[in-house]
Amino acid sequence: MTIFDVKRQVGDSGEYILGAEQTGSHACYLIYGRMKPNEKGRALKPGKGHEELFLAVRSHFTLTGHISAAIKEGQAIHLRGDETCWLENATDAEGIYVISGGHADAGHH
Repeated sequence: MTIFDVKRQVGDSGEYILGAEQTGSHACYLIYGRMKPNEKGRALKPGKGHEELFLAVRSHFTLTGHISAAIKEGQAIHLRGDETCWLENATDAEGIYVISGGHADAGHH
């Protein structure tokens, strides 16, 4: 069994992707993200053949694009393929989110 210390791996990009490189599996991946207070402009886009679940862990976020909504802590959305949203941390505190994703039925490569 391997325990992945995801939180400590987040670099300057604000995200860390736990995926095939670490697990040896192409079936799924997890993204742990941090956003600075009032930061904007981060894209959420699974890409062709993929689906993702976005979960707000800490802070409130604003989404625009395919889904335009305010997302509170503990709320999630589902995106498929090229569906794109732009993410904004709508508070004066650091925001934390998790994205889990994988291949759609026809998207395995």
